[in-house]
Order: sequence, then structure tokens, then C-alpha cells
Amino acid sequence: MKKIENVAIIGMGALGILYGTQCIDAGHPVQFIMNSQRVEKYAGKLFYKNGKTYEMPLCDCKETKPADLVMVAVKYNGLASAMEDMEKCVDEHTIIMSVMNGIDSEEILEKRFGREKLLYTVAQGMDAMKAGEQLTFTKMGELHIGARYEEQTENVDAVQAYFEEIQMPYVREEDILYRLWSKFMLNVGINQCCMAFNTNYHGCLIPGEANRTMISAMREVIALANSEKIPLSEQDLNMYVDILKTLSPTGIPSMQQDAVAHRFSEVEMFAGTVIKRAKEKNILVPVNEFLYERIREIEESWK
Repeated sequence: MKKIENVAIIGMGALGILYGTQCIDAGHPVQFIMNSQRVEKYAGKLFYKNGKTYEMPLCDCKETKPADLVMVAVKYNGLASAMEDMEKCVDEHTIIMSVMNGIDSEEILEKRFGREKLLYTVAQGMDAMKAGEQLTFTKMGELHIGARYEEQTENVDAVQAYFEEIQMPYVREEDILYRLWSKFMLNVGINQCCMAFNTNYHGCLIPGEANRTMISAMREVIALANSEKIPLSEQDLNMYVDILKTLSPTGIPSMQQDAVAHRFSEVEMFAGTVIKRAKEKNILVPVNEFLYERIREIEESWK
């Protein structure tokens, strides 16, 4: 079995810092890989996780060496440039995992680096929020890991052993595609509706238009998943709504965090993907079409 000793992380958002500091706290080597401009921007800055201070180990992507594990923790819009930045981190022994939202980042990474290097990952159950250099959360959640293809099983074994060493909360999944689509269903609902209705977790859980829209958008994902032989059901929807109820009511997911900062969102990865795949399957998805248009209008207003 492969042995993971050094880790490279691409992305210094909420999840990148959340998982990078877990490695640091366990005394394991980790580096944040980025271009020279970003190294200059972050050099010497202190970051904070629930008040604890960290100086992050940074490395210019042009000077980095292959890592045992590369964790991709960027926004969907940044994946293409992330693959360029991580090029020198990857050799024949490297394992790659994506903690990104959506259902296709692993497929994109496989086309670039080979599917034998991947394992599939779902980050679930956290309410981490990052503002500037401050990361706060009440729930760390866990990483769900699994193999889609037989040749990825050894990667899952290695990452599981590493997570045990650094005490990373994780779940090993037998059907990782089912879990991937389950989280996608949740994000299509909660991420988009918090942004579209300018609200927080509580605002999407109480009776009203935001709640109705969230549930309807999730049901459209169930229909789409079923057409692709993924056995999502109303029971899964209820379970994920129950997970939302355990998060900080005043917390907001990543898309609403982007909206507050006037950063362009990942709507293309959520409603955009639903609309595209639904069209191929001749499935009607009017709620996701509404959310797509509404979020694009919000982004347009920033100009």
C-alpha cells in the first residue's frame, strides 16, 4: 500500500485551511501550492482557525516537488488554473483527491492526470466560513471517500490510513457516486437558495419561499439522478435537511459567502449542470432554471 507522508493543497479557502491545519496540528508535512503572485500576497500572513494562529507553509508552483497526496480545494471556476499549478506536484506515485463541490471535478482531473491517481471524495457536514484570514466553524464534518473504479481502491486504502494518523474525520463509502450525488442534491438546494434569497441556513429551513424553492430544486436532482441510475430518494432529501438543522442557523454556505464578497459564484456547477444534464434526459427542471437566472441577475448587478 502507498504511504502518504507529505501533502500538497491547492486552494486557501475555507476547506483548504480547514484540512491543511488538521495536517499541521497532527505534525505532518503540508504545503499550499500557488503561483508566485499569490505566494507574495500571502507570505508572512497569519491565519486563524477558531482563534488559533497559523502561519501557512507556502510554495511556488514552479518550485514544488511531487507530493504523496494532492488535495484540490478550489472553486469550480478555478479548477483549470489549479491543474496548471499542481502539474509539478504530480508524479506516477501521487494520489489526487478533490474536496470541491459538484459531481464532475474528479472526471475533469482524471482526464488530465489519469483515473488511476484519483479517489472520489465528498466533504460533508461542515459549517466552515472564511472571512479574510479568519476561519470559523462549529461543525468540522467529515470527508467521505471511495473508489469509483477498481484501480482506485489502493488510493482509498492509503488515504484512509493517513486520515487515521492525523485524526481526520472520515467515512469510507462503498457507493461513492451515490454519496457524491446526495451532496450535490443538497448543494443545489441550500447553496443556491441562500444566495438567491439572500439568507442563511435558518432562512432556508423555516416555512416560506426559500424553503419551498430549496426542496423543489433538490427534488429535480432526485429525478435527474434516478435517470442516471443513482438511487436518490425522498428519504435522502429528508436526511440532508436534518443535517442542515445541526449547523449554525446564522451560518451561510459558500455561494452566499461569495455573494457577500461580490465574487462570481459556482452556479454553473450547480444549476448549470442540472439544466445541461436534464436537457439531455428530456427532464423538466424549472426551479433550477429560475435559480440560474436569479443568481446570474445578482452577479450582473455587481457590475
